[in-house]
Formats: sequence, C-alpha cells, structure tokens
Amino acid sequence: MRILIAHEALAGAGGVESYLASVIPALLSQGHAVGYLHFDPRQQPGPTRLEFSDVPSFGVTDDGLERSIAAVAAWGPDVCFSHNMGALDVDEALVARWPTIKMMHGYFGTCISGHKAHAFPSIVPCTREFGAPCLTLFFPRHCGQLRPFKMATQFKWNWRQRRLFDRYAGVVVASVHMEAEYLRHGVPRARLLTAPLFPTSAPASTPRVAPSQPTVLFAGRMTELKGPRVLVSAIARASALLGRPVHLVLAGEGPERERLRSLSMSLGVHATFPGWVTGDERIALMRLATIIAVPSLWPEPFGLVGLEAAVHGVPSVAFDVGGISEWLRDGINGRLVTERGSAPALGTAIAELLGDPATLASMERGALTVSAEMSLDVHLAHLERAFRAAISQAVRA
Repeated sequence: MRILIAHEALAGAGGVESYLASVIPALLSQGHAVGYLHFDPRQQPGPTRLEFSDVPSFGVTDDGLERSIAAVAAWGPDVCFSHNMGALDVDEALVARWPTIKMMHGYFGTCISGHKAHAFPSIVPCTREFGAPCLTLFFPRHCGQLRPFKMATQFKWNWRQRRLFDRYAGVVVASVHMEAEYLRHGVPRARLLTAPLFPTSAPASTPRVAPSQPTVLFAGRMTELKGPRVLVSAIARASALLGRPVHLVLAGEGPERERLRSLSMSLGVHATFPGWVTGDERIALMRLATIIAVPSLWPEPFGLVGLEAAVHGVPSVAFDVGGISEWLRDGINGRLVTERGSAPALGTAIAELLGDPATLASMERGALTVSAEMSLDVHLAHLERAFRAAISQAVRA
C-alpha cells in the first residue's frame, strides 16, 4: 500500500510524534510506501523529527495547500492516515480525494476545550454530547480558558471537525472509552476501530535495579487536570502509613510546578523536579522508579505513560478514569483507584503496594507481561486491516 501520513508537525516533543516515530518505520518494514504531509514549517524545531530518507514529505505552510495536495496526488497514495491537524482545510482536502483514516488522539470534535471535564466546583469528567448547550456550561463549570473569543473559536473548530466524521473512511481510537465517546457522537461502529497503543521504547537489555528508597515517578505536564497536587498529598499519606519517606520524582513542566514545590515542602515530602525529560533520560527515570503514578483527574484517552513504564517492569497506580483501565489491570500490573481525586485513597494504594514486596514483585512481572501483549505488531495489524477496508470501500464506490 501507498500510505500518506498527515500530521501538523514534522518535529515535536509530543506523544503523537513519538507514536509516528515508531509507526512509520514499522510500515516501511512491512513493505509499504509511506509519504508524510505536515502543516507546520519544515524548520520547526523539536526533539523528535519525523524525517526518513525513503519517505517524501510535503509541507503545507512552506509550499501552500494547493501545491502540497498536487504533489501528494503526483506521489499517488492509496489511503491517508491523518493525526492531529488544527488546520482542517488539510483534512477536508484529503477526504475530498482519497480514503482517509483519522486517528483521534484526543477529544477532537466532541468537546469545546478538549478536556472533556468540568473544573468547577471540582474537576469531574464530562459525559455530555458536544453541541450548542455546551456553550451555556462552559463558563459556569470552567470547562476551559475563561475567554469568550477563545471559547467561540474552539466551538467553531470542533463543530467543523465533527462535520468531518461522516467523510472519514474510518476513525481510529486507542481505548474502549474513546470508542464509546465517538459512537455517542455519531461515528458508525462499522467505521470505528479501537487499536490500543503500545510502548514506544524497547525493554532494556539489562535487569532493572530497584531503588534503595521507595520512589514514585510522575511524568507529564504539571496541570490540575493531571492531578499532581493530589499525588503530593497522597505521597505524604503513604510515607506516614509506611513509617518511612517515599521519594517523589515530578518530571515535567507546567503552571503547577512551583505550587507543587511549595506543597511538597509544606507536607514534608521529599520531591525532586528534573524538568521535562525525553529519550534515554526519560527511560532512566522510569527504570529508577519503584512505581509510576498516573493521578489524572480528567478522562485520559489512554494514558500511555503507564504503559511506557510497564515495558521496564514498573507497575502503576492510577485513578480509574478514561481509557486507563485499557492497560492498567488492577492487581496484575498495578492498582486502579476507584475513588477519583481522593488523595487518601491514592496514598493508601501506594503504601499498600510499596509495603508488600511479594505483591510488588508480582506486579512488576505483570507489567512486563501486559506491555508485551500490547505490542507495535498488534497495533500495526489493526491499522493495516483498516487501511485495506478503506481502500476496498473506495474502489467499490
């Protein structure tokens, strides 16, 4: 097959770039021809560059949409596989000419802000169907940035994205949770594929050495939705229950960082802040952790960070929200906490796991098993079936 990948950026630091950096070489190794259409400038910096010697690239900002689409047409894709694309003109141009599979990495077309959560009076997942009534709740429930123009712009964009649902040859999501979300928003089951994600790093060749001090890792953007403040309080409780300090590593950046530092000091939590880490440095942090915490309060579409740690034998503790239960199996590779947002419940789960060496060792083995099951090969097989079905449908039409 000749597969055109479409994404906003040619380089970046996000999860989509890491995903494509694994998927593109895998498609090439299967004998497919791959092209890459990106919106942002070619010279945009980023640690993960999606440039491959045998993959032609087409730049919309550099060359213009019309010229880029003409170049794509000359290359001749059988199917397009679109990812994050803020400029919906691009997706609209693709679906007008070729069967296009869309991968929804977030709540695109189903939520004004994309958070799928209300932040007032407390953070709770939103279960509403996207539409005009959402505008009446946006400010009272603090569903996003409290700026009227921003709200209107985001609503218009999401409404336009939703109108594309009927034009995509298929929609791919990473979890059963997201499958339900897009079924509820009108994507027919026959055109909706759930393809769970996979770890984007390989297991290390050497065994992991357990840290001398119990260590809990948080790796992600430091925002209220990600729950790091709840985690700091949970670590204080876990330390008290265990009768010894638990080291907390908060890796990432974001608006909560300095407040988290202050909260850690006030609660007597031993916390370190290595900043935003990628590549080998990120893997090293995971291998030095006893467990990884995913304290998200919003409904994570998947929560890949926990599966990334699992490939190194690191179990997880997380709130049971969104798609997290797709990879975190309670009692197998970690603990799912049902009391969403409860620092005491999260702290108790962490303490119970850290205080039981036999269970911890079992869940470390479980982490390796689950990460092996959710492989790139399995994900790729799902995608290839979707591509072939889209091409076949286009031929019949």
